[in-house]
Amino acid sequence: MQQQRRTLVILAAGIGSRFGGGVKQLAKVGPNGEVIIDYSIHDAIKAGFNKIVFIIRHSIEKEFREVIGDRMEEIGKKYGVEIRYAFQEIDDIPIPVPEGRAKPWGTGHALLAVKNIVHEPFAVINADDYYGAEGFKKAAEYLLTGKYGMVGYALGNTLSENGGVTRGICKVENGKLDTVVETFDIVGEGDHARAGEKSGSGVLPLDAIASMNFWLLPDSFLKVLEDGFPEFLATMTNPVKDEYLLPTVVDSLIRKGTELTVLTTNDRWFGVTYADDKPAVVEEFRKLHEKGFYKEPLYADIPVK
Repeated sequence: MQQQRRTLVILAAGIGSRFGGGVKQLAKVGPNGEVIIDYSIHDAIKAGFNKIVFIIRHSIEKEFREVIGDRMEEIGKKYGVEIRYAFQEIDDIPIPVPEGRAKPWGTGHALLAVKNIVHEPFAVINADDYYGAEGFKKAAEYLLTGKYGMVGYALGNTLSENGGVTRGICKVENGKLDTVVETFDIVGEGDHARAGEKSGSGVLPLDAIASMNFWLLPDSFLKVLEDGFPEFLATMTNPVKDEYLLPTVVDSLIRKGTELTVLTTNDRWFGVTYADDKPAVVEEFRKLHEKGFYKEPLYADIPVK
């Protein structure tokens, strides 16, 4: 009997402007030069994922393959995991690129790049975020349902000490996602957090559920994206900056009655949002190795196929 496909799509096309230039997804943060993606792929393979799709841009392909892609090909062969690439490009649209447009069209547009590669339920994560092992375990099991879902994090486990962060704060009813409110400039203040002025400066509990773009989606969602993209292009208000965003499309489905299950995890999320975050992230991974959550070499705890 053929093993059921568990697919992880990794959004790695962006270049982090807040990180001060360079491909922040490829910053080395582990004790042996590992990048954040290494840990996500390790946790995914250990949880049972057997297909990894990287969404990148042609302009970073050479560096991406040198830093992680070629190595992942070897790991894939060792553990029976299929490695694929898809490419998000600014001109991959059915209309001329608007004058002044410099960046691709957002996460929804990025996912459209996998429509001929992914034909099964799949998970989506950001390349420059660490999600923790628990989320991947829950995701691997949930994907077998073929239904909509997301992994949610306690807000207090996602904050940065180096500046305010933007988070999608979730309202959850009976385990289902009701709404996600984009909330800006959130900072920790002792036993609570506070949103910035743009979001009304309100107090937020540290156990509020935050969406960190860890989505669990049926393959039929790719058709939803494909059908909605022309409408997005036709109704843009700012063709230079508007983006076709995955959370916005998911929210529209929920408004129409689609149920989306929220799977919560106690793991700490962290990422390199600001350049000053990198030392703290390096220290977090050092502690995880020290406590035995990760072995050296990294894949030593996963049996070879």
